[in-house]
Amino acid sequence: MLRQVKVKRPQLIKISLLFAVLVSLPKTIYIYKMAHEGNMDLSMDWVKDFFIKFVFYFLFSWLILQLNSNWGYLFLRYKKAIRTAALVILNLAILLIGPPILDFIFTLVVGHPLPEEEKGFLMFVLTVLVIILLFVSRILRLQMVQQVSLIENERLKQQNLQTELAALKNQIDPHFLFNSLNSLTCLIRDNDEATNFVKKLSFMYRYILQSADRDLVSLREELKLVESYSYLIKTRYRDRFAIDIEIDEKYHEKEIPPLALQLLVENAVKHNEISETNPLTVKIFYKDGFIYVENILQPRTVMAEGTGNGLVNLDKRYYLIEKQNITITKDDNKFSVKLPLKSGA
Repeated sequence: MLRQVKVKRPQLIKISLLFAVLVSLPKTIYIYKMAHEGNMDLSMDWVKDFFIKFVFYFLFSWLILQLNSNWGYLFLRYKKAIRTAALVILNLAILLIGPPILDFIFTLVVGHPLPEEEKGFLMFVLTVLVIILLFVSRILRLQMVQQVSLIENERLKQQNLQTELAALKNQIDPHFLFNSLNSLTCLIRDNDEATNFVKKLSFMYRYILQSADRDLVSLREELKLVESYSYLIKTRYRDRFAIDIEIDEKYHEKEIPPLALQLLVENAVKHNEISETNPLTVKIFYKDGFIYVENILQPRTVMAEGTGNGLVNLDKRYYLIEKQNITITKDDNKFSVKLPLKSGA
């Protein structure tokens, strides 16, 4: 993430101009002294000399700053040692080709090459300039990363405040909902099917709230949730939907992230056709330390609305909690998700 952070262009331009002025300062003082003493060369070669070198120092400084502040992190996406070696080679290349380029441009504009004594001094000046610019680039990079980190911390604080506010709201909302469900149960107590539906719905909502602050739950708890959820789905689809669970009870104390199985069953219902001619069966079974959730592929002609992030988020949760990923397998006939299991405490 931080590799994508860029030092802003105006900042690099200002620093490059500053270094161009500093390096050109002795020449500026010399020109001023010559003018003051009346020994100024009126051929205008000194103007060309000064202007060419000033522009060269500016472009040279800007290139070194860009390379070590931005390009080295945006384009050289390798391990630190490889990136460092590449930057050293590129800096040396710029340092070595700089004097020949200046000499070529100087000859083209002024009409004669740089004096030999100036070439040696030029290499010394550029070497010192590169060393200083490397330190400046590092400081710029650290300042930018620190600034982004501060912004990110502020954003996280805002998110935490929003989460705390949502938690305060949830202290009221669940009581209202459960009281409403209990009232509804009383109103429909003569209808067994409707009463069971409300009880299963109430259990699901209570489970979701109670597991919100837990990273892992027992497989036994999760299967009980799936049983309640499947009851709600069967109420809608009747015998067109079924869940086949084949997990030995000795594995029920193993642990799994909450709502993982429910999400996968919901995913199957959402993305597959369920009809008299194409009933849907979701299989949940244990094999070699993993839980498998599978169904025959029968895609809907009209897809249900959704964010499409359910499986991605589940994979992220697994990696954060278990440092493992889920495995998704899809072929022409079957969709399967393999979930790692953690042994219970």
